[in-house]
Amino acid sequence: MKKYINQSLLLFFSFAIVFMGCKQKDSSATPDSPEEPRTPVTVTSVSYEPLEESVDLNATSAYLQKNFVKSNLNGYIEKANIKFGDFVNRGETLFVLKTKEATAIGNSVNNLNPDFKFSGVNVIKANASGYVTELNHQAGDYVQDGEQLAAISDSRSFVFVMNVPYEDKQYVALGKQVQLTLPDGERLTATVQSSLPMVDSISQTQAVSLKVNSPHPIPVNLVAKVKIVKMAKTAGAILDKKAVLSDETLNTFWVMKLINDSTAVKVPIEKGIETNDNVEILSPKFSVQDKILLSGNYGLPDTALVIVNK
Repeated sequence: MKKYINQSLLLFFSFAIVFMGCKQKDSSATPDSPEEPRTPVTVTSVSYEPLEESVDLNATSAYLQKNFVKSNLNGYIEKANIKFGDFVNRGETLFVLKTKEATAIGNSVNNLNPDFKFSGVNVIKANASGYVTELNHQAGDYVQDGEQLAAISDSRSFVFVMNVPYEDKQYVALGKQVQLTLPDGERLTATVQSSLPMVDSISQTQAVSLKVNSPHPIPVNLVAKVKIVKMAKTAGAILDKKAVLSDETLNTFWVMKLINDSTAVKVPIEKGIETNDNVEILSPKFSVQDKILLSGNYGLPDTALVIVNK
């Protein structure tokens, strides 16, 4: 009886050992496979909006024409009616001159014969309206015939002068309207008035004058920004620049597009107009429902597993 019990126990333990070994073998043969890593990304989509390609240039205010006020006799300035910076109107009296002979003899001639009506006084008037930018003499000065007394900037010749690169001259045709922004933020509309038929040999730029109708006076030598529109469209497929990737030579461009909730594929594109923040997508035609990777897209393979961050 005891021998039978020992054989039963031995058989039981043998089956247990075999069973545990098989179980261990099965568990080692089918380990848990790790989940494939996914890149966290954010997405965006195209929008169809008006867009334009433009360039910003500097323009400086200036008077193209000056009127020089000169003496027409040898004598003294009896009266000067202007000061530096004054605005004068056409026909306004600027100086009163008196010949040196009249100053020397006074009214002696008239006392001898009143019919002569000799005074020796001459009046100098403004030939154009503008600001007094130079004042060379004052009352009491002796001046000679032809000597400059003052200079008046002709208000009709006030313009902004802009140096345009020669390759962009086609965008500033005569009569074209451009937007001009002053340093204080004021925006004015300017018209291309003329261009100098000469190009700077170093910068290869051409001087172009812009006529501005301002409701208030603008000082000279003021530098403003001029927006030159090269191309404009009423509607285009616009995408954030951060969503567009390129090779090292900047010849090939593509985006990463979601094809389902977790997979993004590489889609080659053709670019159009570019602005500071956006780029136009000419091809392929994306819909506003298409999801394009905005961040996390750099360095991804042609097909990549991603996690979209909400």
